Amino acid sequence: MLAPLACTVRGCHRPLTRTDQQLSCSARHTFDVARSGYVSLLQPQDRRSAAPGDTKEAVAARARLLDAGIGRDAIDAIVARAPASDGPLVASDLGCGSGELLGALAAARDVCAVGIDLSTAAAEAAARRFPSLTWIVANVDRALPLLDGSVHLVTSLNGRRHAAECARVLRPGGMVIVALPAPDDLIELREQVQGEGVTRDRADAVVAEHAPRFELVERFTVRQRHRLAGGALRDLLRGTYRGARDSMVERVKTLDALGTLDVTVASDVAVMKKA
Repeated sequence: MLAPLACTVRGCHRPLTRTDQQLSCSARHTFDVARSGYVSLLQPQDRRSAAPGDTKEAVAARARLLDAGIGRDAIDAIVARAPASDGPLVASDLGCGSGELLGALAAARDVCAVGIDLSTAAAEAAARRFPSLTWIVANVDRALPLLDGSVHLVTSLNGRRHAAECARVLRPGGMVIVALPAPDDLIELREQVQGEGVTRDRADAVVAEHAPRFELVERFTVRQRHRLAGGALRDLLRGTYRGARDSMVERVKTLDALGTLDVTVASDVAVMKKA
């Protein structure tokens, strides 16, 4: 089943089809498939920098953590709540990173899956790890490169969201599942590196943002504690709170003296149905 992609050239939005190593629409706009398998649909006006999105190092850090099972419970919770469908489940993950969520969904269900990320490094990593799925570089803050009413499920795991666009691309009764850091996520690590562990509830704002177009079906928290050593602690910083940036160098060095640290990894999850 061909992914329901739409042309991102301004004013076009025609369906994209694949021929050889290109995607093209009926207006003859074309997009090359990279050697690793992803496609960039990013337009010049959608770029905020020369290398938008997460770095290769941040993407790799998150992938190592998920491969070690750290944060995997949020993925499992989302997969378990994917809606029923007649035929393949058409799903799109916004801010897909290296593709673990859609990879897990494809292992459990018959899917037609599209992962979207602003980072070329993320899309390339995902395409290499899960070549049977579709991986796209695009700016989901602007618009989703998907056809109207074409998707059963949109997911976002600590990524960006666009409520109006999600509603546009979802079929009637389609679902959005959003996971984001809970107030106590990595609180011990933040206390160690940043000097304080400020708690912040993000879930209320996400539910309110979607309320005009979506009905809240379920809201819950997944939480685990992990005893982690230096390498995993640094990966948590690289992949989330960016504690490895220059301003935090001296505090990050204290991780080397810790040996291990018990860290809370927690996600608030909201399951919402298109109204």
